[in-house]
Amino acid sequence: MRKVLIVTIAALGLAGCQTVAQDRALTGAAIGGAGGAIIGGAATGKVGGALAGGAIGAAAGSLIGAATAPR
Repeated sequence: MRKVLIVTIAALGLAGCQTVAQDRALTGAAIGGAGGAIIGGAATGKVGGALAGGAIGAAAGSLIGAATAPR
């Protein structure tokens, strides 16, 4: 669990460095997926909860990232 947390924090830190407007949906999906997996796993205590949370978070993050891209 500790390794997963370290990798997730590192990924979130790197995802925040993205500046290209066209990649906001991908960045949003990565951040949302990681956050959703952490919350889903913590809430249910099961791998299935982490997978479901990750999938929902990735979808929501992608939509929000694409919607908030500068024009």
